Amino acid sequence: MNKASINKKIIKFNPNPSRNEAMHAVKTLIAWAGDDPNREGLIDTPKRVVDAYKEFFSGYEMNPKEILSTTFEEVEGYDEIVIIKDIRLESHCEHHIVPILGKAHVAYIPNKRVVGISKLARLVDSFAKRLQIQETLTAQIADTIQNVLNPLGVAVLIDASHQCMPTRGVHKPQSSTVTRRMLGVFKNDPILRQEFLTLIGRKD
Repeated sequence: MNKASINKKIIKFNPNPSRNEAMHAVKTLIAWAGDDPNREGLIDTPKRVVDAYKEFFSGYEMNPKEILSTTFEEVEGYDEIVIIKDIRLESHCEHHIVPILGKAHVAYIPNKRVVGISKLARLVDSFAKRLQIQETLTAQIADTIQNVLNPLGVAVLIDASHQCMPTRGVHKPQSSTVTRRMLGVFKNDPILRQEFLTLIGRKD
């Protein structure tokens, strides 16, 4: 077997592992960490971890475009900013699989139609509840709103703490990461962009 074949074999994975396979993987990690996965306090940990993963990463089972599929056109000509502030954000870093905790602020200016405000919070969850980096998450939320609703503009800002910073590596507990994506009029009009930032309590 040549080197290329060996490497290909190593990176091959099962896209649909069973629940038992997932629990076995957790037991392996516990043992690798240095503990006994069969001791009383850990015997049910693989089951709990697998259940938690289903919740942590439920975004893989959501269709972001479908979340925004129901819109309303009876808006009496409303053409100002629609903004949802302080959306609780829970995600996991794809590099270390540790939590990313923070808030998302999402705004758009309608183009004849609006979407239910709870849908925007669900859209955030649909992308956040996956293995992510914050930059990609910010872009995914903004781009989906732009592509599905075709508004005049979209603004997304995320301020989050990556738990890999305080718990490993550089050990900087007070740090947070801010990312933003501005599309349409929010990108082209500094006054509208500043209005969005002011409304969420930030400066440009």
